[in-house]
Amino acid sequence: MELEHARWLASPAGAAALALAAAEADPASVGAAQRLRRAFPAEQAAAALTQVALRRRAVTKFGPRASKLLFTADALEQATRAEVASWRAARLAAAGVRAVVDLGCGIGADALAFADAGLTVTAVEADPVTAAFAAANLGERGQVICGRAEDLAPRLLADGAAVFLDPARRTASGRTWRVADFSPPWDFATGLLAGRVGVIKAAPGLPSSLIPDGLGVTWVSHRGDLVETSLWSFGARTAVLLPAGAVLEATDRGPVPVGAVARYLYEPDPAVIRSGALNALATILDAKILAPGIAYLSAAELTGTPFATAFEVLDVLPYDERDLRAWIRDQQIGVLEIKTRGIEVDPAVLRRRLKPKGPAAATLVLTPTAAGAKALVVRRLSRPTPSATH
Repeated sequence: MELEHARWLASPAGAAALALAAAEADPASVGAAQRLRRAFPAEQAAAALTQVALRRRAVTKFGPRASKLLFTADALEQATRAEVASWRAARLAAAGVRAVVDLGCGIGADALAFADAGLTVTAVEADPVTAAFAAANLGERGQVICGRAEDLAPRLLADGAAVFLDPARRTASGRTWRVADFSPPWDFATGLLAGRVGVIKAAPGLPSSLIPDGLGVTWVSHRGDLVETSLWSFGARTAVLLPAGAVLEATDRGPVPVGAVARYLYEPDPAVIRSGALNALATILDAKILAPGIAYLSAAELTGTPFATAFEVLDVLPYDERDLRAWIRDQQIGVLEIKTRGIEVDPAVLRRRLKPKGPAAATLVLTPTAAGAKALVVRRLSRPTPSATH
């Protein structure tokens, strides 16, 4: 999108076009384009309709606020979910931060959260169109500068402001997971945390080898989705579950012992697994793993925790397709959920081969155990009220 169109969308005339486009049930339809072109030039009509479509996609990240923001497709994909951004801003505020420089601000998702938390915000964005949208989104609540983080950081951080950096993870070919392709460079980003308060947002699958020693690290799960790894200039290595705010610190307690299948099975949140806090959770639950390297925990007693989904084990079957097919036929299972770890099988393909048919429903967990591969028949239990910190 050209910068001219971006600025027009942020103008009163653009707002009027966006209001008309928002009234369309399907902004991608030919009819919607024809109707909007009666009032605006074709390119402006297309820009407004595209923006409305992006706003509707953005509701899952931003809620009702999405209807007031401006987006690019790439910036929306990389933007932080609103509840995650609010958590990060609150953590910085609690650490005594009063001003923050947001390097690589995108459309301003995190900058808005910083402003909401009462912080003074200076945001930097290299792409002119995205910077124009960030300025419109932030309004009078902060300053947006168009430029490269590498060029502006020394001056903007000279007065002791905290730094937030979300390196761009896209190239001309699309999203990239190669750290060498990040912009600004990864070494530059991590170097900014030396001697100042700050945080870097990274992908949830960031390799541990790329995390410098001495930093606090959080693996953030939002409503069950592992959404990011955050590198902090302070704090410990933790799993954070949002929106509840539950925190589990990884501790060096050695490997989790292996045990037999007991009455209750726990499936840890992915943030717990990635953070290395599985042993801390096992201690809380008085649980053991079923096999080395398998992140299912099993315990004789049920313990409430926000860090794992609990199941009651109803039966333990051999992992054999013929036996499973016979069991499903005998139990008249028509709705079958299959969960698996450590066994190379496509649950969808296996479900078709097992031919479920009937009025009953069941959940099978396929997993290695100390006694060999098993199929556990389980019943999902209600998740207890979460506790805040462990």
